[in-house]
Amino acid sequence: MNKTSKFQEYYLGYDIGGTKCSIVLGDKDFHIYEKVFFETKVERGYKAILKEFKEHTHKLFETYDQKKLVKIGISCGGPLDSKKGIIKSPPNLPGWDEVEIVDIFKNEFQVDVAIQNDANACAIAEWMMGAGVGTENMIFLTFGTGMGAGLILNGKIYSGTNDLGGEVGHIRMAKDGPVGFGKAGSFEGFCSGGGIAQLGKSYVRKKIESGERVKFCGSIDMIDKITAKSVFEAAISGDKDAMEIVKTSAKYLGNGLAILIDILNPEVIVIGSIYSRNEQILKSLVEEVLKKEAIPEALAVCEILPAKLGDKIGDYAALCVAMQ
Repeated sequence: MNKTSKFQEYYLGYDIGGTKCSIVLGDKDFHIYEKVFFETKVERGYKAILKEFKEHTHKLFETYDQKKLVKIGISCGGPLDSKKGIIKSPPNLPGWDEVEIVDIFKNEFQVDVAIQNDANACAIAEWMMGAGVGTENMIFLTFGTGMGAGLILNGKIYSGTNDLGGEVGHIRMAKDGPVGFGKAGSFEGFCSGGGIAQLGKSYVRKKIESGERVKFCGSIDMIDKITAKSVFEAAISGDKDAMEIVKTSAKYLGNGLAILIDILNPEVIVIGSIYSRNEQILKSLVEEVLKKEAIPEALAVCEILPAKLGDKIGDYAALCVAMQ
């Protein structure tokens, strides 16, 4: 029996990453029926990678009726043009220069196709089925490898004039500091996995060079092994030096959130990855900053919540772009 006899229509979500790609098949009720993963292998070029998407999709049509496919949603790192459906040389996808991906898949499968950058796709997923359900104005912050935002304003995704809406990681938070988004002292510099690692290395190096001992990093030879994960693990276990590094990141996270609250007046700010995994240590620190920095009336109507979908967000993000 054809599996699509169980439901009338289905959607496909394509996630394109620098390391791996995936195809997710699901219905309007967010039930996922199939997931296909494959290595990107960027060195083979975009045409070979898109060919593999096509091959896997045609293979799915052997089980699922192609006529019941409603739409394809694509999630991909930017820069891109969501209105024209063009990928424009993302750093993690070398050689993807002006790739008219929406038209390519439209012509191949004869269905509507939509694309969003990965932060926007995750925002849509959290808004449709995660921590932002029922809101009109929601911000999603990645707070992972980098710091980016997806903006849901007045019940719609906001991409900006040329898809640069939500690039909050570029905001300068201090005259100097860890580098993120190509800018020292940026929001991404203070609030991302790479940025926190930079903060940790700088802090520990100064301590050790001044003759002080740092418990969670025994010697100067171990500094390069410091990561955001090791900093938070040490802080949670009670290490005072690690806690100072966390407090610095939390201070700038609070300052960044205050800016977003004051400008956009959201109902909810949903924060993923590092915040979600470390809410127990970050929440009170961030709230303390927000009480000092944000407009009280705007803060009063805004909740700061960890992303609800967790590791599953990648499965749903592109699918929700299709269902938007």
